[in-house]
Amino acid sequence: MMREICLNADIGELPGTHGRALDRAILDVVTRCSIASGGHAGDPESMTATVKAADARNVLIGAHPSYPDREGFGRKTMAMSQIDLSATLLQQVRALAAIARERGVPLAHLKPHGALYNTAAHDEDVARTIVDVTIQSRIPMLIGPPNSQLALAARQADLPYLAEGFADRAYEASGDLTPRTIEGAVIAADEDRVRQAVQIASTGQVTTRTGETIQLPVRTICVHGDSPGALASARSIRAALIRSGIAVAAVVP
Repeated sequence: MMREICLNADIGELPGTHGRALDRAILDVVTRCSIASGGHAGDPESMTATVKAADARNVLIGAHPSYPDREGFGRKTMAMSQIDLSATLLQQVRALAAIARERGVPLAHLKPHGALYNTAAHDEDVARTIVDVTIQSRIPMLIGPPNSQLALAARQADLPYLAEGFADRAYEASGDLTPRTIEGAVIAADEDRVRQAVQIASTGQVTTRTGETIQLPVRTICVHGDSPGALASARSIRAALIRSGIAVAAVVP
């Protein structure tokens, strides 16, 4: 049986006509997308355009909520009560869900963004809040880091969970993403992104920033839509996966 992997992208994050054009091109390559829902980026116009483009290409769509941090692009960890965090996440998800509903498109997953994603990997309360928002929003699946508090909270709630790896981010020996404050955190070269994506998909392992090989059992690989060269990388990664005998599909756990 052929191995398969889901290729996903975070989109709806870049402004203007150039951003929309890049999103449409990436949607020709991936099988799932997570749409910025207003917390770190995105507005009704961008969400509407992205939902329409994804639906036209039969790409599954998901909400991509974050801490309410548009100034810092959702990369700043914020101390929030569970009630306040739940409220802002629900607001973001409902905004996207309303737009998707008008087009008759369901939200297929939720994936937290940026600092919220990284915090949920280790913070039990934040992880549970995200799981509760996903269930309350009637979203059938959560995407996030493997071997994390978020994965555990989803499992405890019987919420399907798609563990994710990144083609364009470096990893630490702990399995965490390398903080963006450290040089080399973002993998810039297309060939390095391709190499890492194929390694993750074919072996369930990744080589860390410091040279160790660690386990990374994932079912989906992300290419950030706002990264320089994202489109070229997405195309190269898809082609390399297929050459390696790995099918690219909208995997369901």
